[in-house]
Amino acid sequence: MTGWTADRMPAQHGRVAVVTGANSGLGLVTATELARRGAHVVLAVRNTAAGEEAARRIGGDAEVRELDLASLESVRTFAAKLAADHPAIDLLVNNAGVVLLGPRRTTADGFELQLGTNMLGHFALTGLLLGRLAAASAPRVVSLSSITHKNAHLDFDDLMFERDYQASAAYGRSKLATTIFGIELDRRLRAAGSPIVSVLAHPGLTRTNLTPRAWEHRGRLGRLFAWAGLLATQPVERGALPQLRAATDPDVHGAQFFGPARLWETRGRVAEARLGREAADPAAGKRLWAAAEALTGISYL
Repeated sequence: MTGWTADRMPAQHGRVAVVTGANSGLGLVTATELARRGAHVVLAVRNTAAGEEAARRIGGDAEVRELDLASLESVRTFAAKLAADHPAIDLLVNNAGVVLLGPRRTTADGFELQLGTNMLGHFALTGLLLGRLAAASAPRVVSLSSITHKNAHLDFDDLMFERDYQASAAYGRSKLATTIFGIELDRRLRAAGSPIVSVLAHPGLTRTNLTPRAWEHRGRLGRLFAWAGLLATQPVERGALPQLRAATDPDVHGAQFFGPARLWETRGRVAEARLGREAADPAAGKRLWAAAEALTGISYL
């Protein structure tokens, strides 16, 4: 593969990087590469035992902290403890996510699970850490989008998808919401004169453990379809490159969006990706922001 690779990452010594969902998949690769370049990496994970195993595999300067993005109480506890121990945070990678293909499920706070975890949990986390990010030199927030956001649409009258629930559509909505959040965050940071940069990335079609898990409830046939689908995807090491570039390239500016360049952004070298129309709409950004503040009880910018 030509183009931008992890070998082009600048040194990260002296920087504190928080990566959600860092115990496997894209998060593990991202945390590993950041640590390899000298960053102190905080593995923000729901399963701390898996996080400790990941930290051993990484072998660099890494610490494990418990974070369940499907619980606002957990998000608040994590953020408070992290802020107490780290006066400045240089990088926040909002990587963690869930994929469902089964019945509708909810978070501890009653949100549809995919929207609540993938977007609202990260909205709350980012807001609670904003002060520590602003205290750092060249701070950055990276939000993980998906190519599915381009075909999704937010229904603000039914954000929690309580009517006619479809898991795949709900996932697309959660990633559209995440993308809108990342773009709107940049607008608000710029208006506030903040030093924090908000950027986005998506992995194209990448082999991770999320899809097989989502199909598990469908038995042997479901698992067969899941693993067959994964054969058509690119390795996770390649899938993580867009978010690594978004996180570390010194030439990146606010609201940039990175993804694979080939086959409708499903694979290949890292390039700037195309935003869906709704994701770039300032009116959608303003409306989603107001909804997220009301739902999470967290207001910022």
